[in-house]
Amino acid sequence: MNLYLSKTPIFIRTLLPQLTWQVNTNDRKIYLTFDDGPTPKITPWVLDQLDKYKAKATFFCIGKNVKSYPEIFNDIKERGHAVGNHTFNHLSGWNVSRNEYWTDIEKADTLIKSSLFRPPYGKINPRIIKRLKSKYQLIMWDVLSGDFDLDLNPDQCLKNVLSNCTKGSIIVLHDSVKSSGHLKSFLPQLLKELKAQSYDLTRLPY
Repeated sequence: MNLYLSKTPIFIRTLLPQLTWQVNTNDRKIYLTFDDGPTPKITPWVLDQLDKYKAKATFFCIGKNVKSYPEIFNDIKERGHAVGNHTFNHLSGWNVSRNEYWTDIEKADTLIKSSLFRPPYGKINPRIIKRLKSKYQLIMWDVLSGDFDLDLNPDQCLKNVLSNCTKGSIIVLHDSVKSSGHLKSFLPQLLKELKAQSYDLTRLPY
């Protein structure tokens, strides 16, 4: 049973208005984001696909992966994409203390150096939001592809995005080993379809 929604409900966004769920724009812009990299198995391929379709994206990176693969992290930036902090150890904000969570984020910041932050699993303790907001733009999403869910097939992941995205949508994809099979199957088609719909695929504007 899937315990997530491909489209974030309005009431959830209303409960946490301090977080960025969608970009307010009248332009046909969509913001692709990739979580959990960089990793050599999939990130370089993702970068090549984005280049092929003249698309830009935002990569929310895990600090320990940046430490392990600094050349891939630098390649992300050199190709014109944005990067964001996704903690050092991919911590759930519901399972650790506020101090441990903050320390882990700041450890990642020494390598990533970004004003963007996305909580792993989308799980954040509301009591730390104010502290995080003093330094970071907190980025969530309004469309979840489900590429991490091995019970889905790639066509379902593609449908999750295409049936739910609109102007200003922030879409979550994953450049992780777990998601690599799904992503390689549907990302080229997703980029092709969004471009055919005259969307500008670009990095977050923060």
